[in-house]
Amino acid sequence: MNFDSQKYAYTSRRKVIYGKKGMVCTSQPLAAQAGLDILKKGGNAIDAAVATAACLTVVEPTSNGLGSDAFTLIWKEGKLLGLNASGMSPAEITAEKVKKQGYEKMPLLGWIPVTVPGAVGAWAELSQKYGKLPFETLLQPAISYAKEGFPVTPTIARLWEKSFEQYKKECKEDIFAEWFRIFAPKGRAPFAGEMWSSSYHAKTLEELAQTKCASFYKGALADKIDIFSKQTGGYLRKKDLENYFPEWVEPISINYRGYDVWEIPPNGHGIVALMALNIINGFDIKVKECTETYHKQIEAMKLAFEDGKRYVSDKRFMKVTTEQLLSQKYAQKRRQEIGEKAILPNYGNPYCGGTVYLCTADEEGNMVSYIQSNYEGFGSGIVIPDTGIALHDRGANFSLDETMENCIAPCKKPYHTIIPGFLTKQGKAVGPFGVMGGFMQPQGHVQTIMNLIDFHMNPQEALDAPRWQWIGGKKIMVEREFPYAITEELVRKGHNISIEAESIDFGRGQMILCQKNGVFAGATEPRADGMVAVW
Repeated sequence: MNFDSQKYAYTSRRKVIYGKKGMVCTSQPLAAQAGLDILKKGGNAIDAAVATAACLTVVEPTSNGLGSDAFTLIWKEGKLLGLNASGMSPAEITAEKVKKQGYEKMPLLGWIPVTVPGAVGAWAELSQKYGKLPFETLLQPAISYAKEGFPVTPTIARLWEKSFEQYKKECKEDIFAEWFRIFAPKGRAPFAGEMWSSSYHAKTLEELAQTKCASFYKGALADKIDIFSKQTGGYLRKKDLENYFPEWVEPISINYRGYDVWEIPPNGHGIVALMALNIINGFDIKVKECTETYHKQIEAMKLAFEDGKRYVSDKRFMKVTTEQLLSQKYAQKRRQEIGEKAILPNYGNPYCGGTVYLCTADEEGNMVSYIQSNYEGFGSGIVIPDTGIALHDRGANFSLDETMENCIAPCKKPYHTIIPGFLTKQGKAVGPFGVMGGFMQPQGHVQTIMNLIDFHMNPQEALDAPRWQWIGGKKIMVEREFPYAITEELVRKGHNISIEAESIDFGRGQMILCQKNGVFAGATEPRADGMVAVW
């Protein structure tokens, strides 16, 4: 293929993992091994991705669940395919109704930010279209862990405790009682190493397996969601679920220094990463640990994000095209706005021309980049009684400004933060990559891709390297390991820098790259409890 890790430096304390027959990388070891077991049973990379994704809803409920959305990039038979499994807002909701309930902006908790969950629909679609093994087989590891229990890992225990403390303060209404019953049955979050199980999850997963997920959208599970929504003041109805289908889309890309970087098109904000790389592509960047390098990265990211926040929406409502946003002419125009000092960015005029990530690969050459999320931690705090279905709060990214393309409206997809990435070169697969973590995701993509391509790091180094994160205005967070001297110089350039102790805020990624000899090189984040499962 087009990547040879033997040419790359090995200074990272953790080494790249190699394999030939198959590989699964994700943020929870049990889920990674579940995917690998599927490969060993004769499944392909798509089967392994579905099994891993289903398992993650049980073993990492702090970031995703049965009420999640999902996006996927699949390399199969020499072609890259995209699946957008995000859902639309309920048919009954409007911006006016939300405002009448006293909100000036979209809330994170309760029924208002709940859109139709798409993840389980993605599992069924992927399995039916490209899988090899029976769908029931793919969900069996998740069912077993839900029934028998599993030991909670340290990072997940920390996230669980964080969500518990938040919900204890903010979720006092009766509609949130099921969350505490299911996810905090002892009146607290589980500790690291403590066993946790959920018979309700197991029962729901068994029903999904038997019905190939049809029950979630048209059957008994859909009825339960509909009934609870009606009883507790929600907008989501069975008709919304019945009308849902995952959408196959054409991935979008830009060429960055000879490599094609691929993302899912809007309503996802993967285009933000591509816009930033397009701007950076015009700079001659050779040295990583250099103030000018970081300054240009940060400024390009700020400009791209402002455009993304302004223009990205459900594609049916966007007034600009992806071609306009990714044009070289527009990138050049934005590049010229970067000077010696930090700027307060604004959106430009392009008319001139809580999340889990996993990746899989098999011996046949199939590769999958997959991401699934409840958005903020456990999501909306709404759990459907006796099912274990925790509904995401993805609609929180809608605007209530009716002049904006991303304003909430009936049957509309919101601006979406989850983005799987993929890298190719000269029409051949290099491999899947991703960095989970809300608005950190495109920033993580840009930094990881530059680490690989500009600074010749191996996959593990590219993920391990200290990160920065723009959080608005001139505010930049950096990890503790970020070079102190460069931090001081960035401050002199006008950046408002804060050093953060919690590395989990900077994303948690995985990557699989295929070498020229067909051997897979895999890596996973030190910021998570992740694992590279290899065969």
